[in-house]
Amino acid sequence: MLRITEHDINDFLSGYLKKVDLSLERMRCLLAALGNPHLRLPPVIHIAGTNGKGSASAFLRTILESAGYRVHVYTSPHLVHWRERYRIGLKGGSCFINDREFSAALRRVSVAKSESVTLFELLTAVMFLLFSEYPADVAVIEVGLGGRFDATNVLMPAVSLIMPVSLDHEFFLGEHIGDIAFEKAGIIKRESPLVIGFQDNEIARDTLIRRASQVGGGPLSIYGRDYIAYEKAGKMRFENQDGLIDLPVPRLIGDFQISNAAAAIETISLGGFKVKERALARGLSRVCWPARMQQLLQGKFIDWLPPGVELWLDGGHNPAAGVAVAQFFKERCENKGSPLILICGMINTKDVTNYLRAYKDVALCLCAVPVHLSDSGIPSRTLAELSKSMGIEADSFESVDDALKKILERMRLFASFLILICGSLYLAGEVLRDNGTPPI
Repeated sequence: MLRITEHDINDFLSGYLKKVDLSLERMRCLLAALGNPHLRLPPVIHIAGTNGKGSASAFLRTILESAGYRVHVYTSPHLVHWRERYRIGLKGGSCFINDREFSAALRRVSVAKSESVTLFELLTAVMFLLFSEYPADVAVIEVGLGGRFDATNVLMPAVSLIMPVSLDHEFFLGEHIGDIAFEKAGIIKRESPLVIGFQDNEIARDTLIRRASQVGGGPLSIYGRDYIAYEKAGKMRFENQDGLIDLPVPRLIGDFQISNAAAAIETISLGGFKVKERALARGLSRVCWPARMQQLLQGKFIDWLPPGVELWLDGGHNPAAGVAVAQFFKERCENKGSPLILICGMINTKDVTNYLRAYKDVALCLCAVPVHLSDSGIPSRTLAELSKSMGIEADSFESVDDALKKILERMRLFASFLILICGSLYLAGEVLRDNGTPPI
């Protein structure tokens, strides 16, 4: 048989609409033509939110797998290859779908459709088909954009989780935080349990709570009211209606991962999944989520670095993510007595100005690079000028390779410094691919 390659899959998917067109009718029609696979899923944990969805998915998967559950996981976007969006639950772990199985599912969905669908609708239909045909104990399904009209929002979850809500995708979801929270709250289902993660915006928090009351949802658990977590004496202390337990600090880096992990643990509890404390601890210690505050420790780029230089990667791209990441590096640089240099690429649908503002008093300088994997990438010269207008010294380069080589040349007299590649998940995917360390 002919081998199906990533290139073949890219060619096939290139014919589908990449634009965002939020609607559920096309999705329902397509799923009906496929025999409604979304009605034959294992119990579903449905996740919405602006920041932290991916981290929550990673926590949920590793904790549930540590407890012996077979866990399907659907996330987006992918970093290096399309198959990363689909983890198939197996005993003892999970794995990405392979190219041949993915290609076969794509073609089955393509044959079934009777009208044009968006790329995300096609990929989501593939998820429903795959997850309905591979046995598992639970499916963790992440919303693509918003919630109310997202292509995933045709299912009835065992439990829903809404992670932190902040400004992002304003063109599609609304310019005000309350509007965005309303769209995220669209995943709330009548009589279905709901967990609300940490919300640093009162309007967002109140909107979610109000919508839950209006919808008539099931049991509701709110961070700070019904459950909470914090670090104490080198442990993560988690407390909810069942009591207080001490757990390992999550393997994922950043103070905000404490509340992300807490939301995942509470979701498992409210969803009725039986997990012992030992499995919670094992899951927190093993969790991995590429391109989110990830320190690169091997690969092509690491081979270039002299001792004392750290290379980090983060795909956060909205102002709230910028603030959280900048705070981490501010503290790390102060503790090490070392400067921070950014290699940054962004796309033009993001709030670039407010993202960069977070690094104003943190980064020594910024090296702007293009985002080659997106048609919406901001030219590196334009990004460098924006950086300068924010008070951050900047130069433009044609690639991460060029920027990294110039940084090493200019900083050769420094005993230690940190480099953060940031601003876009597309850029993060490019770096992981070129570094030879794609997600596994």
